[in-house]
Amino acid sequence: MTNESALTNRKQHWEGVYTNKPSDRLGWYQPHLQTALAWIRDLNLPRDATIIDVGGGASTLVDDLLADGFTSLTVVDLSATALEVSRHRLGELAGTVRWLTGDIMTLELPAHQCDLWHDRAAFHFLTDPVDQQRYRDQVLHALNPGGHLLLGTFSPEAPPRCSGLPVRRYAETDLVDVFGIRLELQRSKKELHVTPGGVEQMYLYSQFLRTIEKPDPGRG
Repeated sequence: MTNESALTNRKQHWEGVYTNKPSDRLGWYQPHLQTALAWIRDLNLPRDATIIDVGGGASTLVDDLLADGFTSLTVVDLSATALEVSRHRLGELAGTVRWLTGDIMTLELPAHQCDLWHDRAAFHFLTDPVDQQRYRDQVLHALNPGGHLLLGTFSPEAPPRCSGLPVRRYAETDLVDVFGIRLELQRSKKELHVTPGGVEQMYLYSQFLRTIEKPDPGRG
């Protein structure tokens, strides 16, 4: 299967997921991403900090960040339907957010202009090591030196599949293997999430700091 065909299949899958079920009945739904919010607040970022939420789709994180006064927010998702859920929910406030529909591994992102990259939804669905490295390279390309990566991934105790797709489950050392070349792990914690359907999923939340300013691999 070509990369283009695989992308088309992934997009069709997620469009179907968000079309066929209300967002608050999907397995990963939380009314508020409390751990992410607490950690972001701990960082004391300026309110004009550039924040990108990858796989943010219908997530309410953008609502809470707007309520906290952040003014430079981008939400990325493969599903246009998921993004429309958030736009509709936010109403007029949706116009203050940048919405990007596409594959995070191929989107053109500004170099070193991101202060915080958050992802609780996308990275653990990348089961191919090549895709994991492409994702990492995008993070390194986008993050400012001194910027933060905040990841929520499935931990080893979690089920091996989610939404009908296989997932890659991560221990702390696994994430360091992927991201540690340019990012320093600051903290991590496990948190049990129970889906609206009653399935237990153990998540691993990890916060990394970009500390080294060097040219990125393959970026020139």
